[in-house]
Amino acid sequence: MRYRHALLPTLKEAPSDATSVSHVLLLRAGFVRRVGAGIYSFLPLGVRVLHKIEGIVRRELDRAGAEEVLLPALLPAEYFQESGRWEVFGDTLLRLKDRKGGDYHLGPTHEEIITDLARREIKSYRDLPKNLYQIQTKFRDEPRPRGGLLRCREFSMKDAYSFDTSEESARVSYEKMRVAYRRIFDQLGLEYRMVTADSGAMGGSGSAEFQVLVQSGEDLIAACTACEHAANLEVATTPPLPPVGPEPTAVPPREPVATPGVGTIEDVSRFLGAEPARFLKSLLYVAGSDVVMAVVRGDHEVNEVKLARALGVREVFLASPADIERATGAAVGFAGPVGFRGRVLVDRDAASVRDAITGANATDTHLLHVVHGRDFAGEVFDLRSVREGDACPACGAPLSLYRGIEAGHIFLLGTHYTAKMGATYLDEKGESRLLVMGCYGIGVTRLVATAIEQHHDENGIRWPISIAPYQ
Repeated sequence: MRYRHALLPTLKEAPSDATSVSHVLLLRAGFVRRVGAGIYSFLPLGVRVLHKIEGIVRRELDRAGAEEVLLPALLPAEYFQESGRWEVFGDTLLRLKDRKGGDYHLGPTHEEIITDLARREIKSYRDLPKNLYQIQTKFRDEPRPRGGLLRCREFSMKDAYSFDTSEESARVSYEKMRVAYRRIFDQLGLEYRMVTADSGAMGGSGSAEFQVLVQSGEDLIAACTACEHAANLEVATTPPLPPVGPEPTAVPPREPVATPGVGTIEDVSRFLGAEPARFLKSLLYVAGSDVVMAVVRGDHEVNEVKLARALGVREVFLASPADIERATGAAVGFAGPVGFRGRVLVDRDAASVRDAITGANATDTHLLHVVHGRDFAGEVFDLRSVREGDACPACGAPLSLYRGIEAGHIFLLGTHYTAKMGATYLDEKGESRLLVMGCYGIGVTRLVATAIEQHHDENGIRWPISIAPYQ
């Protein structure tokens, strides 16, 4: 096509709501145009980049033995109702009714639909393994679409699903996809890390994210400085720290001390002349209808994803000042586990603080010489967020924190969906067994923006050659 016939609209200035680098550059260079919140049209140059990424993805998925299918975007409610995700997805699910009043939704992901296909078409162990993938438009009613293509309400995604006879066979399929993903991201010219991640609403026994390292990333990653270990901060862990303080038998009885108007760890630390590591920081959360207490060391922070997992709930919320005062009988800043009438969860490093200092559940008062197990009971979990310099759980070297953008995610689902939906096959003995699944996603639309976030300078976009629209 001749240049004078091409649609190449450019802007001198990006709209004021364009905040991320990729959003600004994509608009100014004429790759996309906004239609609505989180909804974009791709113009010719944007489509060229999108198709090049899709080509790389298809080539490597085909090479790994996967077969392409195309599933519908408009889905009857019955499948998500069968798996329980009709409620789990909540307001994120874009729901609608047809003219007869039937419930439908636009697909945010396709585990249920592919599982239904498998239970209808896969009959015997001779039909396995199978790996099916598609590149399809997905829909999620994001509460705060932002970053242009980084978080959209309508987006293109590659999702693949493997079916196997056993966990061992499923891990082989999972490993094939891990290798394929590395090839895809290597060809895209991206600097990335594969990190251990939380499975979230997808379910299953394990998952890993492919995080592209950019300073503008919304995710925090803890990565080892010496080995390949890396994990999303939501699930990152570190070996337990050595106990702080003397042996419990040498700790005096607990003792109240006046701390008038001093409620934060920093202020109480200065007031009493004690290091923050000697404190027990007690935070109150609302989990469902309950108010619970999470206790971490004074120099640590609560990891809310870990706390929710320990409680067996989807999410937790910090309690309001009114809830805190009702639960503790004290002003905010003086909560503590001793005498708290509710569920107490204690981080393992906080449980090993001997001769600790904590709030007394009385305004302007703290307690000295507190020992977990002697002065209060609490369930012990790994609840804290990993910090810069903490030890790697794999090799012991220091961990560093990075920001990243999640561009791909692979899950070992096991029988999470097949058990709920009755997807079975007949084994060599003719006995019915549940299919074992894996799930593998790549945000194709997001990769367009991610490549720019990593490959730009003061002159604009420096496209990797493999996806440059001008080549």
